[in-house]
Amino acid sequence: MSTNETGLPRRMFRRSHEPLAADVSLIAAEFLAGFELVQKIDRPAVSVFGSASVAEGSPTYEHARTAGRAVAEAGFAVVTGGGPGVMEAANRGCKEAGGLSVGLNIALSFEQQQNPWCDLALTFDHFHVRKVMFVKAAEGFVIFPGGFGTQDELWEALTLRQTKKIGNFPIVLFDSDYWGEMLDWVRDEMLDDGMITQEDFASLLVTDDPADAVQLVVSRYDERVAEGSA
Repeated sequence: MSTNETGLPRRMFRRSHEPLAADVSLIAAEFLAGFELVQKIDRPAVSVFGSASVAEGSPTYEHARTAGRAVAEAGFAVVTGGGPGVMEAANRGCKEAGGLSVGLNIALSFEQQQNPWCDLALTFDHFHVRKVMFVKAAEGFVIFPGGFGTQDELWEALTLRQTKKIGNFPIVLFDSDYWGEMLDWVRDEMLDDGMITQEDFASLLVTDDPADAVQLVVSRYDERVAEGSA
């Protein structure tokens, strides 16, 4: 029985009289396992995000597969959430091109099964631990269309970059039609109201070319090495 089925992650958010050390040890053990897996990635990496609901053969799936292939051809590893849809496509493209394909899965009661295209894989119980590994492993994010989980990764990375916790970390949105309305809102509301700076807004990179999306990340690697962020 997985910890997801026993309700342990939910227990973390309840007030209770259970020993705090037990809860902390579970999280610490998961961090250790995540760090150990990241250490096994023997090259720089790109984390790729997107919906688990995207079907094989759809344009978004095939674009993500192309992106995964481009990452491998650039000598980088692909890191995804390890599930189906966009995640599977990116892992698959990387694996087909002879690259290193990594899946950071999450234990859920629905939807999320480890895809078969991963060389390295780990299943997490806690989203917050898993999210640290996506950033720790990667030199940038490529974000395909997705739902709440995809948005979560996007806004967390934007916050970390804005607060200079992760240096010059490229964040690339793929599919201008999908992201366009959100970007309009960010510009017309957040930027116009002074909630973010013009620099913050300009750093949101958008493309409709999967190879270009990968290049926008890969091209920043030397700069990240120079600034000590890689």
